Amino acid sequence: MADPGRPLKVLMLGWEFPPFITGGLGTACHGLTKALNEDGVEVLFVLPKAIDPSHASHVKIVAPGTIGKRTPPPRPDRVRMVFDPVTGVPEPIDSFLERRVLGRPLAAAATEGRVAATTFLPIEGDYPSAYANSMPGDPAPLTPPTRAILDRIREEGGISVERLKILAAAGAFGGRALGEVEAAVFAALPESNGHPAPPESLTPDYDGDLVAASHRYAQFAADACRGLDFDVIHAHDWLTYPAGIALQRLTGKPLVVHVHSTEFDRSGEHPNQGVYNIERRGMWAADRIIAVSLLTRNVCVNRYGVPAAKVDVVYNGVDLAPGKIGIQPIHTRDKIVLYFGRITMQKGPEYFVQAARRVLEVRDDVKFVVAGSGDQASRMIQMAADLGIGDRMLFTGFLRGKDIARVFAMADLYVMPSVSEPFGIAPLEAMGHNVPVLISKSSGVSEILSHALKVDFWDIEDMADKILAVLRHPPLARALREGGAFEVRAISWDGAARKCERTYRAAMAGRSRR
Repeated sequence: MADPGRPLKVLMLGWEFPPFITGGLGTACHGLTKALNEDGVEVLFVLPKAIDPSHASHVKIVAPGTIGKRTPPPRPDRVRMVFDPVTGVPEPIDSFLERRVLGRPLAAAATEGRVAATTFLPIEGDYPSAYANSMPGDPAPLTPPTRAILDRIREEGGISVERLKILAAAGAFGGRALGEVEAAVFAALPESNGHPAPPESLTPDYDGDLVAASHRYAQFAADACRGLDFDVIHAHDWLTYPAGIALQRLTGKPLVVHVHSTEFDRSGEHPNQGVYNIERRGMWAADRIIAVSLLTRNVCVNRYGVPAAKVDVVYNGVDLAPGKIGIQPIHTRDKIVLYFGRITMQKGPEYFVQAARRVLEVRDDVKFVVAGSGDQASRMIQMAADLGIGDRMLFTGFLRGKDIARVFAMADLYVMPSVSEPFGIAPLEAMGHNVPVLISKSSGVSEILSHALKVDFWDIEDMADKILAVLRHPPLARALREGGAFEVRAISWDGAARKCERTYRAAMAGRSRR
Protein backbone atom coordinates (compact mmCIF):
# COMPACT_ATOMS: atom_id res chain seq x y z
CA MET A 1 0.00 0.00 0.00
CA ALA A 2 1.12 3.53 -0.70
CA ASP A 3 2.03 5.81 2.17
CA PRO A 4 -1.14 7.88 2.77
CA GLY A 5 1.07 10.87 3.48
CA ARG A 6 2.58 11.05 0.00
CA PRO A 7 1.02 11.58 -3.43
CA LEU A 8 -0.30 8.58 -5.30
CA LYS A 9 2.12 7.63 -8.10
CA VAL A 10 0.73 6.12 -11.28
CA LEU A 11 2.67 4.56 -14.14
CA MET A 12 0.40 5.25 -17.13
CA LEU A 13 0.84 3.42 -20.43
CA GLY A 14 -0.66 5.09 -23.49
CA TRP A 15 -0.28 4.93 -27.26
CA GLU A 16 -1.68 8.38 -28.04
CA PHE A 17 -1.31 11.88 -26.70
CA PRO A 18 -2.01 15.22 -28.40
CA PRO A 19 -1.11 16.33 -30.98
CA PHE A 20 -0.81 12.75 -32.27
CA ILE A 21 -4.35 11.44 -31.90
CA THR A 22 -6.78 9.54 -34.09
CA GLY A 23 -9.87 9.87 -31.94
CA GLY A 24 -11.12 9.80 -28.38
CA LEU A 25 -8.23 7.85 -26.84
CA GLY A 26 -5.69 10.66 -27.08
CA THR A 27 -8.28 13.19 -25.93
CA ALA A 28 -9.16 10.98 -22.95
CA CYS A 29 -5.51 10.54 -21.94
CA HIS A 30 -5.02 14.30 -22.13
CA GLY A 31 -8.10 15.15 -20.06
CA LEU A 32 -7.54 12.45 -17.45
CA THR A 33 -3.86 13.21 -16.81
CA LYS A 34 -4.67 16.90 -16.51
CA ALA A 35 -7.35 16.22 -13.90
CA LEU A 36 -5.16 13.74 -12.00
CA ASN A 37 -2.36 16.30 -11.90
CA GLU A 38 -4.69 18.90 -10.47
CA ASP A 39 -5.76 16.38 -7.82
CA GLY A 40 -2.16 15.84 -6.72
CA VAL A 41 -1.58 12.46 -8.38
CA GLU A 42 1.87 12.00 -9.90
CA VAL A 43 1.76 10.40 -13.34
CA LEU A 44 4.61 8.84 -15.30
CA PHE A 45 3.25 8.58 -18.85
CA VAL A 46 5.00 6.10 -21.13
CA LEU A 47 4.68 6.84 -24.85
CA PRO A 48 5.98 4.82 -27.80
CA LYS A 49 7.58 7.98 -29.20
CA ALA A 50 8.71 11.35 -27.93
CA ILE A 51 6.53 14.33 -28.81
CA ASP A 52 7.34 17.96 -29.38
CA PRO A 53 7.35 19.79 -26.01
CA SER A 54 5.65 22.82 -27.56
CA HIS A 55 2.52 20.76 -28.21
CA ALA A 56 1.87 20.07 -24.51
CA SER A 57 -1.05 21.98 -23.08
CA HIS A 58 -1.22 21.24 -19.37
CA VAL A 59 2.36 19.91 -19.17
CA LYS A 60 5.63 20.63 -20.90
CA ILE A 61 7.39 17.63 -22.32
CA VAL A 62 11.15 17.37 -22.36
CA ALA A 63 12.21 14.50 -24.58
CA PRO A 64 14.84 13.69 -27.17
CA GLY A 65 14.07 12.98 -30.80
CA THR A 66 11.78 15.99 -30.97
CA ILE A 67 11.94 19.53 -32.31
CA GLY A 68 13.72 21.82 -29.91
CA LYS A 69 15.91 21.31 -26.91
CA ARG A 70 17.66 18.01 -26.42
CA THR A 71 17.47 16.12 -23.16
CA PRO A 72 20.82 15.45 -21.46
CA PRO A 73 21.89 11.85 -20.91
CA PRO A 74 20.38 10.07 -17.88
CA ARG A 75 21.90 10.73 -14.48
CA PRO A 76 24.20 7.98 -13.14
CA ASP A 77 21.73 7.13 -10.37
CA ARG A 78 19.15 6.17 -12.95
CA VAL A 79 21.27 3.51 -14.68
CA ARG A 80 19.42 0.20 -14.90
CA MET A 81 20.61 -3.24 -15.99
CA VAL A 82 19.04 -5.37 -18.69
CA PHE A 83 19.83 -8.81 -20.12
CA ASP A 84 20.80 -8.72 -23.78
CA PRO A 85 18.34 -11.16 -25.42
CA VAL A 86 21.05 -12.34 -27.85
CA THR A 87 24.11 -12.76 -25.62
CA GLY A 88 22.33 -13.21 -22.29
CA VAL A 89 24.89 -10.90 -20.70
CA PRO A 90 23.63 -8.15 -18.37
CA GLU A 91 24.63 -4.58 -19.18
CA PRO A 92 23.39 -1.06 -18.42
CA ILE A 93 20.18 -0.35 -20.30
CA ASP A 94 21.72 2.86 -21.68
CA SER A 95 24.44 1.04 -23.58
CA PHE A 96 22.03 -1.74 -24.55
CA LEU A 97 19.66 0.76 -26.16
CA GLU A 98 22.54 2.54 -27.86
CA ARG A 99 24.20 -0.61 -29.15
CA ARG A 100 21.41 -3.01 -30.09
CA VAL A 101 18.24 -0.95 -30.45
CA LEU A 102 18.97 2.58 -31.50
CA GLY A 103 22.28 2.32 -33.32
CA ARG A 104 22.99 5.94 -32.42
CA PRO A 105 24.24 7.95 -29.41
CA LEU A 106 22.05 7.89 -26.34
CA ALA A 107 21.79 11.67 -26.38
CA ALA A 108 19.35 11.15 -29.26
CA ALA A 109 17.68 8.17 -27.59
CA ALA A 110 14.85 7.72 -25.11
CA THR A 111 15.18 9.40 -21.74
CA GLU A 112 12.60 11.22 -19.73
CA GLY A 113 11.35 14.68 -18.90
CA ARG A 114 9.35 15.95 -15.96
CA VAL A 115 7.31 19.07 -15.48
CA ALA A 116 4.79 19.53 -12.66
CA ALA A 117 3.25 16.20 -11.62
CA THR A 118 3.49 14.39 -14.95
CA THR A 119 6.58 12.76 -16.40
CA PHE A 120 6.56 11.64 -20.04
CA LEU A 121 8.81 8.70 -20.78
CA PRO A 122 9.22 8.13 -24.54
CA ILE A 123 10.24 4.64 -25.61
CA GLU A 124 12.14 4.62 -28.89
CA GLY A 125 11.70 1.88 -31.47
CA ASP A 126 10.24 1.08 -34.87
CA TYR A 127 6.57 1.58 -34.05
CA PRO A 128 3.96 1.73 -36.82
CA SER A 129 0.72 3.56 -37.03
CA ALA A 130 -0.13 5.74 -34.06
CA TYR A 131 3.28 7.36 -34.09
CA ALA A 132 4.45 6.42 -37.56
CA ASN A 133 4.29 10.09 -38.40
CA SER A 134 6.02 11.38 -35.30
CA MET A 135 8.89 13.73 -35.92
CA PRO A 136 12.41 12.26 -35.67
CA GLY A 137 15.43 14.20 -34.55
CA ASP A 138 16.75 17.30 -36.23
CA PRO A 139 16.84 16.43 -39.95
CA ALA A 140 19.73 17.07 -42.25
CA PRO A 141 19.61 20.38 -44.16
CA LEU A 142 17.08 20.33 -46.98
CA THR A 143 18.25 20.52 -50.56
CA PRO A 144 16.80 23.35 -52.71
CA PRO A 145 14.55 20.94 -54.72
CA THR A 146 13.19 19.48 -51.48
CA ARG A 147 12.60 22.94 -50.06
CA ALA A 148 10.73 23.90 -53.23
CA ILE A 149 8.45 20.88 -52.85
CA LEU A 150 7.80 21.69 -49.19
CA ASP A 151 7.06 25.31 -50.04
CA ARG A 152 4.41 24.12 -52.48
CA ILE A 153 2.97 21.76 -49.85
CA ARG A 154 2.75 24.69 -47.42
CA GLU A 155 0.93 26.80 -49.99
CA GLU A 156 -1.57 24.02 -50.74
CA GLY A 157 -2.11 23.21 -47.05
CA GLY A 158 -1.12 19.55 -47.05
CA ILE A 159 -0.36 16.39 -48.97
CA SER A 160 -1.51 12.78 -48.73
CA VAL A 161 0.77 10.10 -47.31
CA GLU A 162 0.27 8.14 -50.54
CA ARG A 163 1.59 11.08 -52.57
CA LEU A 164 4.53 11.43 -50.19
CA LYS A 165 5.41 7.77 -50.72
CA ILE A 166 5.34 8.25 -54.48
CA LEU A 167 7.57 11.32 -54.28
CA ALA A 168 9.98 9.64 -51.85
CA ALA A 169 10.20 6.51 -54.04
CA ALA A 170 10.93 8.71 -57.06
CA GLY A 171 13.87 10.25 -55.24
CA ALA A 172 12.29 13.68 -54.87
CA PHE A 173 13.66 13.94 -51.32
CA GLY A 174 17.18 12.75 -52.00
CA GLY A 175 16.70 9.29 -50.54
CA ARG A 176 15.40 10.56 -47.22
CA ALA A 177 13.24 8.10 -45.28
CA LEU A 178 9.50 8.64 -45.38
CA GLY A 179 9.40 9.47 -41.66
CA GLU A 180 11.97 12.23 -42.17
CA VAL A 181 10.01 13.57 -45.13
CA GLU A 182 6.82 13.67 -43.06
CA ALA A 183 8.66 15.50 -40.29
CA ALA A 184 9.87 18.09 -42.76
CA VAL A 185 6.37 18.46 -44.19
CA PHE A 186 4.98 18.88 -40.69
CA ALA A 187 7.45 21.67 -39.99
CA ALA A 188 6.68 23.36 -43.32
CA LEU A 189 2.93 23.57 -42.83
CA PRO A 190 1.03 26.70 -41.75
CA GLU A 191 1.03 27.32 -38.03
CA SER A 192 -2.02 27.06 -35.80
CA ASN A 193 -2.01 28.79 -32.42
CA GLY A 194 1.71 29.30 -32.76
CA HIS A 195 2.51 25.66 -33.46
CA PRO A 196 2.72 23.70 -36.71
CA ALA A 197 -0.44 21.70 -37.37
CA PRO A 198 -0.22 18.48 -39.42
CA PRO A 199 -2.86 18.02 -42.12
CA GLU A 200 -5.37 15.21 -42.11
CA SER A 201 -3.09 12.85 -44.02
CA LEU A 202 -0.28 13.24 -41.50
CA THR A 203 -2.33 12.52 -38.41
CA PRO A 204 -1.47 9.12 -36.94
CA ASP A 205 -3.34 6.08 -38.11
CA TYR A 206 -3.41 2.48 -36.95
CA ASP A 207 -1.82 0.22 -39.51
CA GLY A 208 1.12 -2.14 -39.86
CA ASP A 209 1.81 -5.06 -37.52
CA LEU A 210 0.34 -3.58 -34.35
CA VAL A 211 0.39 -6.86 -32.44
CA ALA A 212 4.16 -7.10 -32.88
CA ALA A 213 4.50 -3.39 -32.07
CA SER A 214 2.58 -3.84 -28.82
CA HIS A 215 5.00 -6.56 -27.74
CA ARG A 216 8.06 -4.44 -28.63
CA TYR A 217 6.53 -1.60 -26.64
CA ALA A 218 6.11 -4.01 -23.72
CA GLN A 219 9.76 -5.06 -23.83
CA PHE A 220 11.10 -1.52 -23.88
CA ALA A 221 8.63 -0.25 -21.29
CA ALA A 222 9.64 -3.06 -18.94
CA ASP A 223 13.33 -2.26 -19.43
CA ALA A 224 12.97 1.51 -19.13
CA CYS A 225 10.65 1.46 -16.10
CA ARG A 226 12.64 -1.06 -14.09
CA GLY A 227 13.39 0.43 -10.69
CA LEU A 228 11.05 3.39 -10.98
CA ASP A 229 8.90 4.31 -7.98
CA PHE A 230 5.15 3.98 -8.55
CA ASP A 231 2.11 2.50 -6.83
CA VAL A 232 -0.11 1.29 -9.64
CA ILE A 233 0.04 0.62 -13.39
CA HIS A 234 -2.69 2.10 -15.62
CA ALA A 235 -2.78 0.69 -19.18
CA HIS A 236 -4.94 2.43 -21.81
CA ASP A 237 -6.47 0.13 -24.43
CA TRP A 238 -5.17 -3.12 -25.88
CA LEU A 239 -1.91 -1.88 -27.42
CA THR A 240 -0.49 -1.29 -23.94
CA TYR A 241 -1.87 -4.39 -22.19
CA PRO A 242 1.24 -6.56 -22.85
CA ALA A 243 3.39 -3.81 -21.32
CA GLY A 244 1.08 -3.61 -18.33
CA ILE A 245 1.23 -7.37 -17.76
CA ALA A 246 5.04 -7.39 -18.05
CA LEU A 247 5.43 -4.57 -15.54
CA GLN A 248 2.93 -6.17 -13.19
CA ARG A 249 4.98 -9.38 -13.17
CA LEU A 250 8.29 -7.57 -12.83
CA THR A 251 7.27 -5.23 -10.01
CA GLY A 252 4.36 -6.91 -8.25
CA LYS A 253 2.40 -3.67 -8.54
CA PRO A 254 -1.34 -3.79 -9.26
CA LEU A 255 -2.49 -3.41 -12.86
CA VAL A 256 -5.55 -1.42 -13.94
CA VAL A 257 -6.55 -1.75 -17.60
CA HIS A 258 -8.72 0.95 -19.16
CA VAL A 259 -11.06 -0.36 -21.87
CA HIS A 260 -11.85 2.51 -24.24
CA SER A 261 -13.07 0.15 -26.97
CA THR A 262 -12.95 -3.52 -27.83
CA GLU A 263 -12.26 -5.52 -30.96
CA PHE A 264 -16.01 -6.12 -31.26
CA ASP A 265 -16.55 -2.35 -31.50
CA ARG A 266 -13.90 -2.01 -34.18
CA SER A 267 -14.59 -5.16 -36.23
CA GLY A 268 -18.12 -6.22 -35.41
CA GLU A 269 -18.68 -9.97 -35.35
CA HIS A 270 -15.40 -10.70 -37.16
CA PRO A 271 -12.72 -9.79 -34.59
CA ASN A 272 -9.00 -10.12 -35.19
CA GLN A 273 -8.08 -13.15 -33.09
CA GLY A 274 -4.64 -11.81 -32.16
CA VAL A 275 -6.06 -8.54 -30.89
CA TYR A 276 -8.87 -10.34 -29.05
CA ASN A 277 -6.33 -12.59 -27.31
CA ILE A 278 -4.32 -9.59 -26.12
CA GLU A 279 -7.47 -7.87 -24.85
CA ARG A 280 -8.63 -10.99 -23.01
CA ARG A 281 -5.22 -11.64 -21.41
CA GLY A 282 -5.03 -8.02 -20.31
CA MET A 283 -8.48 -8.04 -18.73
CA TRP A 284 -7.87 -11.32 -16.92
CA ALA A 285 -4.43 -10.28 -15.67
CA ALA A 286 -5.67 -6.91 -14.39
CA ASP A 287 -6.42 -6.35 -10.73
CA ARG A 288 -9.19 -3.96 -11.76
CA ILE A 289 -10.77 -2.94 -15.08
CA ILE A 290 -12.07 0.50 -16.00
CA ALA A 291 -14.79 0.52 -18.68
CA VAL A 292 -15.91 3.78 -20.28
CA SER A 293 -19.62 2.83 -20.12
CA LEU A 294 -22.08 0.18 -18.99
CA LEU A 295 -22.25 -0.88 -22.62
CA THR A 296 -18.49 -1.57 -22.62
CA ARG A 297 -18.68 -3.21 -19.19
CA ASN A 298 -21.25 -5.66 -20.53
CA VAL A 299 -19.00 -6.48 -23.49
CA CYS A 300 -16.10 -7.16 -21.10
CA VAL A 301 -18.26 -9.51 -19.05
CA ASN A 302 -20.16 -11.27 -21.83
CA ARG A 303 -17.51 -11.43 -24.57
CA TYR A 304 -14.32 -11.75 -22.51
CA GLY A 305 -15.69 -13.64 -19.51
CA VAL A 306 -14.29 -11.37 -16.80
CA PRO A 307 -16.13 -11.17 -13.44
CA ALA A 308 -18.57 -8.26 -13.35
CA ALA A 309 -17.40 -7.28 -9.85
CA LYS A 310 -13.94 -6.58 -11.26
CA VAL A 311 -15.12 -3.87 -13.68
CA ASP A 312 -15.66 -0.23 -12.68
CA VAL A 313 -17.51 2.15 -15.00
CA VAL A 314 -15.84 5.55 -15.34
CA TYR A 315 -17.43 7.82 -17.92
CA ASN A 316 -15.21 10.16 -19.90
CA GLY A 317 -15.41 13.89 -19.35
CA VAL A 318 -15.09 16.97 -21.49
CA ASP A 319 -12.99 20.13 -21.28
CA LEU A 320 -15.23 23.14 -21.68
CA ALA A 321 -13.55 26.24 -23.11
CA PRO A 322 -15.88 29.25 -22.64
CA GLY A 323 -13.76 31.32 -25.02
CA LYS A 324 -14.41 28.89 -27.85
CA ILE A 325 -18.12 28.73 -27.12
CA GLY A 326 -18.24 32.49 -27.67
CA ILE A 327 -17.31 32.22 -31.36
CA GLN A 328 -20.01 33.88 -33.44
CA PRO A 329 -22.10 31.55 -35.62
CA ILE A 330 -21.58 31.65 -39.38
CA HIS A 331 -24.97 32.74 -40.69
CA THR A 332 -26.29 31.15 -43.85
CA ARG A 333 -29.67 30.57 -45.43
CA ASP A 334 -29.13 26.84 -45.23
CA LYS A 335 -29.46 24.75 -42.09
CA ILE A 336 -26.29 22.85 -41.17
CA VAL A 337 -26.32 19.25 -39.91
CA LEU A 338 -22.89 18.12 -38.69
CA TYR A 339 -21.13 14.74 -38.62
CA PHE A 340 -17.90 15.14 -36.60
CA GLY A 341 -15.55 12.22 -36.03
CA ARG A 342 -13.62 9.41 -37.66
CA ILE A 343 -15.17 8.03 -40.84
CA THR A 344 -15.02 4.32 -40.07
CA MET A 345 -17.45 1.41 -40.12
CA GLN A 346 -17.88 1.72 -36.35
CA LYS A 347 -19.21 5.29 -36.69
CA GLY A 348 -22.06 4.44 -39.11
CA PRO A 349 -21.35 7.03 -41.84
CA GLU A 350 -23.57 5.27 -44.40
CA TYR A 351 -26.60 5.75 -42.15
CA PHE A 352 -25.86 9.46 -41.95
CA VAL A 353 -25.80 9.68 -45.76
CA GLN A 354 -29.05 7.71 -46.11
CA ALA A 355 -30.79 9.89 -43.51
CA ALA A 356 -29.51 12.98 -45.33
CA ARG A 357 -31.20 11.84 -48.53
CA ARG A 358 -34.51 11.39 -46.67
CA VAL A 359 -34.25 14.90 -45.22
CA LEU A 360 -33.42 16.44 -48.60
CA GLU A 361 -36.49 14.80 -50.12
CA VAL A 362 -38.55 16.99 -47.78
CA ARG A 363 -36.61 20.26 -47.81
CA ASP A 364 -33.70 21.53 -49.88
CA ASP A 365 -32.31 24.22 -47.56
CA VAL A 366 -30.13 21.80 -45.59
CA LYS A 367 -26.40 21.10 -45.94
CA PHE A 368 -24.69 18.12 -44.34
CA VAL A 369 -21.12 18.79 -43.21
CA VAL A 370 -18.76 15.84 -42.61
CA ALA A 371 -15.75 16.83 -40.50
CA GLY A 372 -13.25 14.02 -40.13
CA SER A 373 -11.22 11.40 -41.92
CA GLY A 374 -10.96 7.63 -42.04
CA ASP A 375 -10.89 4.54 -44.20
CA GLN A 376 -14.56 4.91 -45.18
CA ALA A 377 -14.28 8.52 -46.39
CA SER A 378 -14.04 7.67 -50.10
CA ARG A 379 -16.94 5.25 -49.82
CA MET A 380 -19.03 7.92 -48.05
CA ILE A 381 -18.29 10.48 -50.79
CA GLN A 382 -19.15 7.96 -53.51
CA MET A 383 -22.36 6.99 -51.74
CA ALA A 384 -23.47 10.64 -51.55
CA ALA A 385 -22.75 11.05 -55.26
CA ASP A 386 -24.65 7.87 -56.16
CA LEU A 387 -27.68 9.08 -54.19
CA GLY A 388 -27.60 12.42 -55.99
CA ILE A 389 -26.88 14.53 -52.92
CA GLY A 390 -23.17 15.15 -53.44
CA ASP A 391 -23.75 18.89 -53.83
CA ARG A 392 -25.46 19.03 -50.42
CA MET A 393 -22.69 17.19 -48.51
CA LEU A 394 -19.47 19.01 -47.67
CA PHE A 395 -16.35 17.11 -46.56
CA THR A 396 -13.87 19.19 -44.57
CA GLY A 397 -11.29 16.51 -43.78
CA PHE A 398 -9.58 16.28 -40.38
CA LEU A 399 -10.01 19.38 -38.19
CA ARG A 400 -8.11 20.59 -35.14
CA GLY A 401 -7.71 23.66 -32.95
CA LYS A 402 -9.89 26.66 -33.68
CA ASP A 403 -11.39 24.99 -36.76
CA ILE A 404 -13.29 22.61 -34.46
CA ALA A 405 -14.92 25.53 -32.65
CA ARG A 406 -15.75 27.15 -36.00
CA VAL A 407 -17.50 24.09 -37.38
CA PHE A 408 -19.58 23.74 -34.21
CA ALA A 409 -20.48 27.43 -34.49
CA MET A 410 -21.95 26.69 -37.92
CA ALA A 411 -24.04 23.70 -36.86
CA ASP A 412 -27.77 23.65 -36.18
CA LEU A 413 -27.58 19.98 -35.16
CA TYR A 414 -24.87 17.39 -34.45
CA VAL A 415 -25.56 13.76 -35.38
CA MET A 416 -23.62 10.71 -34.14
CA PRO A 417 -25.03 7.61 -35.92
CA SER A 418 -22.52 5.11 -34.46
CA VAL A 419 -23.03 1.39 -34.89
CA SER A 420 -20.93 0.68 -31.80
CA GLU A 421 -19.59 3.52 -29.67
CA PRO A 422 -18.05 2.54 -26.32
CA PHE A 423 -18.47 6.11 -25.11
CA GLY A 424 -18.41 9.08 -27.53
CA ILE A 425 -16.85 12.37 -26.47
CA ALA A 426 -17.93 14.37 -29.55
CA PRO A 427 -21.58 14.82 -28.40
CA LEU A 428 -20.29 16.35 -25.15
CA GLU A 429 -18.14 18.75 -27.16
CA ALA A 430 -21.14 19.67 -29.29
CA MET A 431 -23.31 20.32 -26.23
CA GLY A 432 -20.49 22.41 -24.76
CA HIS A 433 -20.72 24.56 -27.91
CA ASN A 434 -24.51 24.95 -27.51
CA VAL A 435 -25.33 22.59 -30.39
CA PRO A 436 -28.34 20.20 -30.12
CA VAL A 437 -27.33 16.55 -30.48
CA LEU A 438 -28.89 13.42 -31.97
CA ILE A 439 -27.02 10.27 -30.91
CA SER A 440 -27.14 6.54 -31.47
CA LYS A 441 -28.59 4.40 -28.71
CA SER A 442 -25.62 2.08 -29.32
CA SER A 443 -23.27 4.42 -27.47
CA GLY A 444 -21.99 4.72 -23.94
CA VAL A 445 -22.64 8.44 -23.78
CA SER A 446 -26.36 7.82 -24.32
CA GLU A 447 -26.40 6.29 -20.82
CA ILE A 448 -25.67 9.62 -19.16
CA LEU A 449 -27.36 12.19 -21.43
CA SER A 450 -31.02 13.13 -21.01
CA HIS A 451 -31.03 16.35 -23.07
CA ALA A 452 -30.25 14.58 -26.34
CA LEU A 453 -32.37 12.95 -29.00
CA LYS A 454 -31.64 9.23 -29.38
CA VAL A 455 -32.15 6.86 -32.29
CA ASP A 456 -31.31 3.32 -33.38
CA PHE A 457 -28.48 3.73 -35.89
CA TRP A 458 -30.24 1.51 -38.44
CA ASP A 459 -33.57 3.39 -38.29
CA ILE A 460 -33.01 5.85 -41.14
CA GLU A 461 -36.62 7.10 -41.13
CA ASP A 462 -36.55 7.92 -37.42
CA MET A 463 -33.17 9.62 -37.77
CA ALA A 464 -34.44 11.76 -40.65
CA ASP A 465 -37.65 12.60 -38.76
CA LYS A 466 -35.71 13.78 -35.72
CA ILE A 467 -33.33 15.85 -37.82
CA LEU A 468 -36.32 17.53 -39.45
CA ALA A 469 -37.99 18.08 -36.07
CA VAL A 470 -35.00 20.03 -34.74
CA LEU A 471 -34.70 22.09 -37.93
CA ARG A 472 -38.45 22.82 -38.10
CA HIS A 473 -39.18 23.59 -34.46
CA PRO A 474 -37.01 26.28 -32.82
CA PRO A 475 -38.46 25.62 -29.32
CA LEU A 476 -37.22 22.00 -29.51
CA ALA A 477 -33.76 23.10 -30.66
CA ARG A 478 -33.63 25.74 -27.90
CA ALA A 479 -34.65 23.21 -25.21
CA LEU A 480 -31.93 20.80 -26.36
CA ARG A 481 -29.31 23.56 -26.43
CA GLU A 482 -30.13 24.98 -23.03
CA GLY A 483 -30.62 21.61 -21.31
CA GLY A 484 -27.51 20.16 -22.91
CA ALA A 485 -25.31 23.13 -21.98
CA PHE A 486 -26.45 22.78 -18.35
CA GLU A 487 -26.09 18.99 -18.30
CA VAL A 488 -22.61 18.85 -19.80
CA ARG A 489 -21.16 21.07 -17.06
CA ALA A 490 -21.51 18.18 -14.63
CA ILE A 491 -19.63 15.73 -16.90
CA SER A 492 -16.03 16.62 -16.14
CA TRP A 493 -12.62 14.99 -16.16
CA ASP A 494 -12.33 15.91 -12.48
CA GLY A 495 -15.10 13.44 -11.67
CA ALA A 496 -13.50 10.79 -13.88
CA ALA A 497 -10.14 11.31 -12.17
CA ARG A 498 -11.62 10.84 -8.71
CA LYS A 499 -13.28 7.60 -9.78
CA CYS A 500 -10.02 6.37 -11.28
CA GLU A 501 -8.27 7.13 -8.00
CA ARG A 502 -10.82 4.99 -6.16
CA THR A 503 -10.15 2.18 -8.63
CA TYR A 504 -6.38 2.56 -8.09
CA ARG A 505 -6.77 2.28 -4.35
CA ALA A 506 -9.12 -0.70 -4.64
CA ALA A 507 -6.55 -2.47 -6.85
CA MET A 508 -3.77 -1.67 -4.38
CA ALA A 509 -5.84 -2.87 -1.42
CA GLY A 510 -6.76 -6.10 -3.19
CA ARG A 511 -3.16 -6.90 -4.06
CA SER A 512 -2.03 -6.05 -0.53
CA ARG A 513 -4.53 -8.55 0.88
CA ARG A 514 -3.29 -11.24 -1.49
